Amino acid sequence: MRVNPETSDIAGLGGLADEQLAAQAAREGSDGAAFTALMDRYREKVWRVCWRLMGGQHDAEDAAQEVFVRLFFERGKFAGRSTYSTWLHGVAIRTCLMLRRSRSRRQRREGPGGDEQIATHADTQASGSNAVDASHDIHKLLEGLDEEDRALVLMRFGESHDYEQLAEMFGTTAGACRMRISRIREKLSAKAGRLFGEPVDKKG
Repeated sequence: MRVNPETSDIAGLGGLADEQLAAQAAREGSDGAAFTALMDRYREKVWRVCWRLMGGQHDAEDAAQEVFVRLFFERGKFAGRSTYSTWLHGVAIRTCLMLRRSRSRRQRREGPGGDEQIATHADTQASGSNAVDASHDIHKLLEGLDEEDRALVLMRFGESHDYEQLAEMFGTTAGACRMRISRIREKLSAKAGRLFGEPVDKKG
């Protein structure tokens, strides 16, 4: 039985830590075994993050492809100040934010027609059940946030990253992330009250 040397090389790297693979990938040429092993390890996680941040399957697939391209060209930039996983998530976040902003600019140039079509489709999809309606309302809440605030909320509560990890991903401090999350939660609480017809508590 013949064994594919490339497959054998990747399998032999399976016991290495992410950081070890990253150091080896930085020394490799195109499509090296270490980089391929890292991408196999993180393919599903990258797609999940892109899906959360982009809001749709097609956009998530495009974003994930772009993330992997960036990871390849930036593979020598991982300095080990955080875990490889945290660094990778930072690359994914920056890529998705760039793509979302680009998409928003394109939609503004094209006029309101595209947005209306998207909103109409979402409303149609949301009318099926109360559970879907609630999900749609939450989506509307998050879409009202600044792009980076939205990404911060999704990474904190959707992906359960701690404040130290968020600080590394967003290029700030853990304390700044904590304060920012607190302000975002207050903003969302006020918006949720208006969205669901509940009075907003103005005490304090």
